Order: sequence, then C-alpha cells, then structure tokens
Amino acid sequence: MDVVKEVEKIAWPKPMKLFTAGPVACFPEVLEAMKIQMFSHRSKEYQEIHKDTTLRLAKFLEAEKSTVLLIPSSGTGFMEASVRNAVPPGGKVLVTVIGEFGNRYREAVERNGRKPIVLEKPLGKPVLPEELDDALKKNPDVEAVTITYNETSTGVLNPLKELAKVAKERGKMVFVDAVSAMGAADIKVDAWGIDLVFSSSQKAFGVPPGLAMAAVSEAVFERAKNIPERGLYFDLLEIKDVLVKQWSTPTTPPMPQIIGLNVVLRIIERMGGKEAWLKMYAERAEKIRRGALNLGLRLFAEPGYYSPTITVIYNPPGIKGPIIYEELRKRGFEIAKGYGKVKDETFRIGHMGYITDEDINLLFKNLEEVLKSLGVKK
Repeated sequence: MDVVKEVEKIAWPKPMKLFTAGPVACFPEVLEAMKIQMFSHRSKEYQEIHKDTTLRLAKFLEAEKSTVLLIPSSGTGFMEASVRNAVPPGGKVLVTVIGEFGNRYREAVERNGRKPIVLEKPLGKPVLPEELDDALKKNPDVEAVTITYNETSTGVLNPLKELAKVAKERGKMVFVDAVSAMGAADIKVDAWGIDLVFSSSQKAFGVPPGLAMAAVSEAVFERAKNIPERGLYFDLLEIKDVLVKQWSTPTTPPMPQIIGLNVVLRIIERMGGKEAWLKMYAERAEKIRRGALNLGLRLFAEPGYYSPTITVIYNPPGIKGPIIYEELRKRGFEIAKGYGKVKDETFRIGHMGYITDEDINLLFKNLEEVLKSLGVKK
C-alpha cells in the first residue's frame, strides 16, 4: 500500500470538494463497485452487466425505438461518429453554435470532410426555434442539424425539444451533444425525434471518465449502410452488430465505468425514478444560482435558459482571470475556470456528481470570504 500512498501524493495532494465541469465527484457506491477485480469482457457475466446497463439507460432516455450504445471513449467519439456514419462525404450539416462546444461540433464536421453551415448566437444566448427554422429555409440541402443541448462554456441550456421539432418538420436528422446535459436535463429520444444523442460518464451521472454512451435511431444505421469509409473505431454498424450478437463492444469496454453507470441507474430508480432525479438536479442548480446572486454576482446565461449542470458567473468588477478559482482551491474547493472567449471574465461552478447541501453551503461561505478578501462588496 505504500506505493498507492506515493501516487496519491502526486495525483491529489489534498482532499478537494469538486464543483467542476467534469470529471466530477463520484458517488461512493460507484467507487465501491468499481473496485471489483477484472474478469473477461467476453464472458457471459460481462454480457449480463452490459445488457442490463444498456436497457436501464434506454429506459432513462425514453429510447425504446432507438439503440443505446456504450463504447470506450469520451463523448467526442460519438460526435465524430455521427458525422462519419450519417452524413455522406461532402454533405452539409447545419451546426448550431452557442459557445466553445458548438464550435467543436463544427470542427468535427470539417475535419471529417463534410461542410458545416453555421448558425451562431452571441455567447450567453440560446438558439431559438424560429431562428433554426429560418436557417433551414435558407439551407434546404443540409443533411442534419447539430445541437449542443447544454453549452458548458456559457451555462446555457438550449430548448432541445422545440429545436428538434423544427428540424424534424424540415426532414433533417438531429444530432445532439448532451455531454454535460444527459443525466440532469430531460431527454425523450423517441418522442422528440432525436437521431443520435451522446454523452460521457464523467458528467451528470457521476462516474469516472472513459465511457461514452449514445442512443441511435434506426435512420442513422440505414444511412450508414450507404456511406463508405466510416472508419474503424467508430463504425456504428459494427458497434451495433456486436451489441446485438454478444451484448458487448468491438473493442475492450471500460468495464469498471459500465459497472459504475449501472450502479447510478439503480440509485436513480431507488430515489423515485427519472422525475425525482431530475428534480434533485434542478433544485441543486437553483440553490447555486441563488447563492451567487445573494453575493451580488451576475450570471452569464440568459434568464430562462439556465443550465441544470453548470453555472457561469461574471467576475466582480476589477477582477480578471482565474483569481477566484485559485483562491477557492487554496481552501479545498475545485470549481472551474472561465472557458474560451470568456475565460478572463467568468468563473464556473459545476453542479454535477456527488454533491451534498452541506458542500454547497461550505462553498458559498468560502466564496463570500474570498470575495471580501479581494475587496469585493455586495
């Protein structure tokens, strides 16, 4: 055990309360379950846990008509897969951009030989349904629409249900980056007509990183059959084929993370199901926003479109850069620095993973003391 202690000194000098953008603090039950000794990922025992996890996640996402896939990757893997598998080379994709991660989708489209048509909004604002409809009228030949459900850099939650409705009425495929939304914001895959929605384990589900998950419509798989050069690692047809035949993945799955996700999905059920879980997240987010406002701070996102997983806050006048982040870190609290174009004028407080009311109270007590030490008045 001495070697473990040596590594702990390097990796984590002191215990921290995590209010990050991800990875987030994991549920104790998850960490306990993930300590299991490894076994064969081709065994019937593994197939049973993979199947059970997949079916539970499909229920949570209300994706009975779609196929839930689990792969060893970050969420960006499925972002790339959506482009390579469902859009022909040279095809056009309408990319909605409200921050840095919308721009990442644009980059995924470009780097994979497709053409992005960009609908971009000022930072802090969502894409509205009428704006998307207007963009699709002007660009009727796009193959698909990409939507960043929750923009982690600005703390904005896009109106996904309404945007998906517009896209489907125009006959377009709908790809959704739900990396920092899935598990905290409602997603009804079948009812909303979503063709591919993806996330990863280290966000709202409170599991260590390494696992990506997606719900994929049959329309995507049909498109993929006619698209050459889908790649090796993210070929959705192969991933589905192995799932159906073996309840596994083509490459070695991140077994501990899948076990951890299974634990979280069972926790959700014991809490009272999806509705109770999402209510918990909504109440936590409201408490954090209220705490910031009570300190005289300003929120970055447009009211009415606040994220349930991360709050972006303007630095007080006269303060630039990550000073607040650094001061809180000295006190044992890891929040998130500002990101992208607003990195010098904002800081972020994540709401994801294993966080208690006591943790939130302690964070704001220390934040108030930090602000006072910096000469900030309410």
